Amino acid sequence: MITWHCQPFNALSTFILYDLLKLRCNVFVVEQNCPFPELDGLDTLPNTRHLYALKDNHIIAYARLLAKEDCYPAHTSIGRVVVEQDNRKDKIGHILMKNAVQETLKLWPNIPIKIGAQSHLEKFYQSHGFITVSAPYIEDGIEHYLMTRDPEATN
Repeated sequence: MITWHCQPFNALSTFILYDLLKLRCNVFVVEQNCPFPELDGLDTLPNTRHLYALKDNHIIAYARLLAKEDCYPAHTSIGRVVVEQDNRKDKIGHILMKNAVQETLKLWPNIPIKIGAQSHLEKFYQSHGFITVSAPYIEDGIEHYLMTRDPEATN
């Protein structure tokens, strides 16, 4: 059984924190072969929320939710979206994004969401109501697009 949790940094247990940082490093640094400053100071901000899915007491999916002005001046943001490799076949990423959008809008209603999406995931994010608003750009050696989602989008 999968259970979903959305917590501020100070409510995370040390075991949960370790598990989510391990998942993020395993995917973003090791799997994608992309050394970058994973610990960027945004995890501990007072408004940041950590959305994660637990299965058998282990984190299998995660997203970081950021308040307006913590990342973008006029938008909230969803980032560090990640699903453990063994669970991707189950399409948990779609459930994660649906929950991330719902939680973000519940926390900060009527504020649009902006993300920096890896370009190979553009259609995935479009299926969740995001619209591409930039030309491609390189971040940490990987092509990205800025994408936004209006709070009234129905996807």
